Amino acid sequence: TGGVDQATRLGELLGMDAVFGDFMPYQGGEYGMAVLSRLPIVGSKNHRLPDGDEPRSALEVQVTGPGGHTLTVVGIHFYRTEDERLAQAESLMRGLAGTPHPVLLVGDFNSTRGDRVMSRLAESWSILTKDASPLTFPSDEPNREIDFVLLRPAAAFEVMEHRVIDETVASDHRPLLAVLRLRGFGAWL
Repeated sequence: TGGVDQATRLGELLGMDAVFGDFMPYQGGEYGMAVLSRLPIVGSKNHRLPDGDEPRSALEVQVTGPGGHTLTVVGIHFYRTEDERLAQAESLMRGLAGTPHPVLLVGDFNSTRGDRVMSRLAESWSILTKDASPLTFPSDEPNREIDFVLLRPAAAFEVMEHRVIDETVASDHRPLLAVLRLRGFGAWL
């Protein structure tokens, strides 16, 4: 990146708030997770997760919408073995247990629907079903679904649309689009 703070720069270019949470040092900078939001970000926390082959964290941000309602969005990238991912999921669930408002958990779970990790998460979260093909990886010829949007409580959200976008260049994963209405926000997310 030539030392460019990508999260900040993307936020500037898009007119969005940006927060970065590092996983680890990488090539003279940092490797991690970013969240960008058109809604004001009013708080953030970088949850350290149990390490596997590489360190991991989950980036939590709180955004405020119309009427002052708060929503928590958590970006994740679980990693490597199923046991490592399960430990990361368990740790994150403990870290988010006391969140008093609606939560979105989004990202690369490196797990497939119905495996141990996703089944454990489904005990506390609603895993959205995608419209049409759910396959997200690899982007050039997807053959599995490992990227998800989870939410809780389900009653707080109305899902208007949720699908995979047919885009193969920006990442090795296809991006997801979720259009949600959060009851109480009075606005689309």
